[in-house]
Amino acid sequence: MKKSLLKVRVMDFITSTAILPLLFGCVGIFSLFKLLQHMRMKAYLRNAVVIITGATSGLGRECARVFFAAGAKLVLCGRNREALEELARELAASRVTEVQTHKPYIVTFDLADPGAIVAATAEILQCFGYVDVLINNAGISYRGAIIDTTTDVDKRVMETNYFGPVALTKAILPSMIKRRHGHIVAISSIQGKISIPFRSAYAASKHATQAFFDCLRAEMEQYEIEVTVISPGYIHTNLSLNAITADGSKYGVMDKTTAQGRRPMDVARDVLAIVGKKKKDVILADLLPSLAIYLRTLAPGLFFSLMASRARKEQKSKNS
Repeated sequence: MKKSLLKVRVMDFITSTAILPLLFGCVGIFSLFKLLQHMRMKAYLRNAVVIITGATSGLGRECARVFFAAGAKLVLCGRNREALEELARELAASRVTEVQTHKPYIVTFDLADPGAIVAATAEILQCFGYVDVLINNAGISYRGAIIDTTTDVDKRVMETNYFGPVALTKAILPSMIKRRHGHIVAISSIQGKISIPFRSAYAASKHATQAFFDCLRAEMEQYEIEVTVISPGYIHTNLSLNAITADGSKYGVMDKTTAQGRRPMDVARDVLAIVGKKKKDVILADLLPSLAIYLRTLAPGLFFSLMASRARKEQKSKNS
């Protein structure tokens, strides 16, 4: 009885004099760290010149909203000037009280046109003198069987999803290197990590994107330029509706997986936080796709069998 009482008193003493203060101290330090991290992120993006490609719709449009609210000087890029002007008016009319906001600047060009990329870069640099953050977001998707797909379709997807962002990045880089400051962001896809059937052109373009920007990150470290690759899973946008098929025609179908995807605004907020924290490579996907990446590495035979099974099921569904 005495031993039990003594044990209780000892535990009470330890808890009251050591553990609780230590626990509260740790919580306080962690909270302070998170606060400082948040303040540094806000300072990093406030008044920064941020280019967003594909800003007319979907994730690009939502990224424009959150970066505008963060106080960035936006350069909205896309092919549809009317849609960009509508977005710019919407942003200007929005009420953001926490930080000073800036009127967005609009540049229209097609990423598949190398000459237009050079001209757009010159226009942006002439207007602002520099670029702090480039967000390569624009892209197109694809649905089709490899055997039915023309190489012109493969090239079209690669031009928009790979060669366009690469050309724009290369055009912007010299000004960043000169300042020894800048941040290149590539919005890739979970399909830049793994490939699924009937998405060959899209998956190939995203794998190429991942590889290029991984190399770029290593080469730009000496110039203190940040490189981030973000790989989202399914997002509820019009990406599948606007996808092209094996013959180049419009797919025009909202896939079930896309319809059940994350809200673009939620993903945009994640993108803002990732850029602010200068993370290097981030997967923004649900548990199953994320596990598939590890399965591809640790048990490739099983992964290949699962993909073959999926291909048979999709083919059977199309034929029925």
